[in-house]
Amino acid sequence: MYDGSKQGRYLESDATAPLGVYGASKLAGEEAIRASGIPHLIFRTSWVYGMRGKNFLLTMLKLLRERDQLRVVADQIGAPTWCRSIADASAHALAQAHASDDQAVWWQQKTGTYHLTCQGETSWHGFTQAIMALHPSEKKVELSAITSAEYPTPAKRPSNSRLDCSKFQQQFCSLPDWQLALALCVAK
Repeated sequence: MYDGSKQGRYLESDATAPLGVYGASKLAGEEAIRASGIPHLIFRTSWVYGMRGKNFLLTMLKLLRERDQLRVVADQIGAPTWCRSIADASAHALAQAHASDDQAVWWQQKTGTYHLTCQGETSWHGFTQAIMALHPSEKKVELSAITSAEYPTPAKRPSNSRLDCSKFQQQFCSLPDWQLALALCVAK
């Protein structure tokens, strides 16, 4: 969604500049929803993981079992976000709409785009360190920090994926720290 060049956290009002097809398709989806004119809540998130599907957490857990060494990018910064945190926060926002005395007014006031990620920040390398601490391997695995240039990918990734979630938190509910959410996820 963003090109990653900003020094701080991205606000919902910051100009978007997708780096690839994936980001461009997400932006096109947002624009289509806005253009429809219907009341909406668009939640932008990042670095989503969980205990199902394909995601960074499951990949690292697999690699920790299979390898003696891991080289993980340390110069891309973001907030790992447990899919359950997104589901809980989304449900909380929708429960507020349902509980409103005047839902039409509620939707008129709340319609918009919000950033929704766990709080705090880390690199992919830092995320891996946290995974290793919570899910120790039976064997010694050497973890090395590398740069994005040392791990080229077909799709360019932003160096900064940090999102400012204060608008969401002011309107709906607080969001958990990424480390707490990760601990809850792996404890399940």
